Amino acid sequence: MARDSKYIVELLLETGMLSPEQLEEAQREIELNPDTGDIVDIIIKKGFVSQDDLTVMLAQQYGMEMIDLSRYELPEEVISLLDRATVKKYGVIPLGLHDDILTIAMSDPTDVTTLDALRYMLGRDVDAVIAPKAQIEKIINEHYRSIADSVESMIGDIESQIEQVDVDSMIGSAEIVEDDATPIIRLVQKILADAYKMKASDIHMEPMEKRYRIRYRVDGALQEVDAPPKYIQANLTSRLKIMARLDITEKRIPQDGRIQFRVGDKDIDLRVSSIPTTFGESIVMRILDKASIQLDIPKLGFYSDDLELVNKIISMPDGIFLVTGPTGSGKTTSLYAFLNTINTPTRKIITVEDPVEYQLAGINQVQVDKTIDMTFAAALRSMLRQAPNIIMVGEIRDFECASIAINAALTGHLVFSTLHTNDAPGAITRLVDMGIKPFLVATAVRAVMAQRLLRRVCPNCKKIHKPTAQEIDMLQLTDEYLANHEFYEGEGCEVCHNTGYKGRIGIYEIFIVSEDLAKLIFANQPAGVIREAARKAGMRSLRDDAMRKAEAGISTLKEVITVTLMDEV
Repeated sequence: MARDSKYIVELLLETGMLSPEQLEEAQREIELNPDTGDIVDIIIKKGFVSQDDLTVMLAQQYGMEMIDLSRYELPEEVISLLDRATVKKYGVIPLGLHDDILTIAMSDPTDVTTLDALRYMLGRDVDAVIAPKAQIEKIINEHYRSIADSVESMIGDIESQIEQVDVDSMIGSAEIVEDDATPIIRLVQKILADAYKMKASDIHMEPMEKRYRIRYRVDGALQEVDAPPKYIQANLTSRLKIMARLDITEKRIPQDGRIQFRVGDKDIDLRVSSIPTTFGESIVMRILDKASIQLDIPKLGFYSDDLELVNKIISMPDGIFLVTGPTGSGKTTSLYAFLNTINTPTRKIITVEDPVEYQLAGINQVQVDKTIDMTFAAALRSMLRQAPNIIMVGEIRDFECASIAINAALTGHLVFSTLHTNDAPGAITRLVDMGIKPFLVATAVRAVMAQRLLRRVCPNCKKIHKPTAQEIDMLQLTDEYLANHEFYEGEGCEVCHNTGYKGRIGIYEIFIVSEDLAKLIFANQPAGVIREAARKAGMRSLRDDAMRKAEAGISTLKEVITVTLMDEV
């Protein structure tokens, strides 16, 4: 910042704000201590003229507007018009942008060099108003802190905030983070540890136009948390990509990787996905906690009648058992629980997955790798030469994979796999649409199970709920039914982070391919016809199972509607 000190002194003398004697004293001070600053600094330091009075005088002399910044609320989008380095260097604050003219606040209108430099650097016209220097410095200190200062103030004392979580022992990219780690590394530690503490399944780090958003998916619902300032977005992204062993120089294409770290005595895996967006790279991390996966079938949420059906299906010597549902509905967890139950020394089990989310003892697990043509179909063909009793295919995606799975089931293997369909009977028509002959589907498929995850009512803030008129209408509840059932909802508390829900439970629709249903499949009947026949044969829908859990006080009517609405359309 360059100012015309000589001209300012002349103005002070001319206006009577400074006496010749005071000027002489200031000049002697400079002669004795040349490093104390220029003449104007000495005049202000000695109290001959206050900084505020000087600013007012200069504004009047130059016919410029004088403003009080303490009365201004500067939103983030205005603050971000100039970066920290620029405002620190020139001592200015951006106030707004109108008709491509940037208005700034500065304390010295004689500093024309600053205005010229900003115009050249920004490639646009710059207009100035006058504000007290102290106010400008205060705003710079508050809004343009360094990355280190900003992050340090955000994370505070991590150990005191995260109970029983040893964040300093977290490992990423085979690299142990030390106590004196940089603020960015410590901030990443806090983000991961907080997500683990909240039992989140995913971490979403999303660049927006004017801010950086971080959300955790807890019990299937996204919750926004305190996020760092926009200007450290690139630093966070680079750190996470380094930990996931991704190419930090490549920002134009999606990338996938993994991060392994330890929280206390638990090993946690993160499946990392990076994708370029309009405002930067969006990163989503799926938390894979080996200790949290539920491998006990009864604890998945089956009622006794459904549990009996499942145990009967997985005890079959051959055939295909499909699990369907959208991403995040718990299909992989169910399959792992089934495999864990039937995993005995007398059976050989091989799986092919993309990716291998959890490692199961005693089971041969194969990772799909498209870069070397290790696809589901290629792995399946090789697996059959390993003479397995049971095969699990992560997902049937195309005709080739479906055809090999069908042939495996018809040659004495029990095959588990998943499909993306809305309901259980829909899996039949999906296979036919892939090109599998209906008679092969009818012969090979033993059962299909559709599933979703229903949020549990928080037991800490649970209270009786009277169904609303909308709930009664959407669920078609009769007066007689309402008189015989009681429902609950959560008020929201610290335990459930004020959501009213804590944890999730599965709801299931189990479709058994009986002889009569096999005839319909063989005749290539539409999905609606097959579904109606299955319902008449006793198949319970997802809505039916969800209502049973709402009646038992496990979940709410609102959650039943939210999770199963599309399945009843």
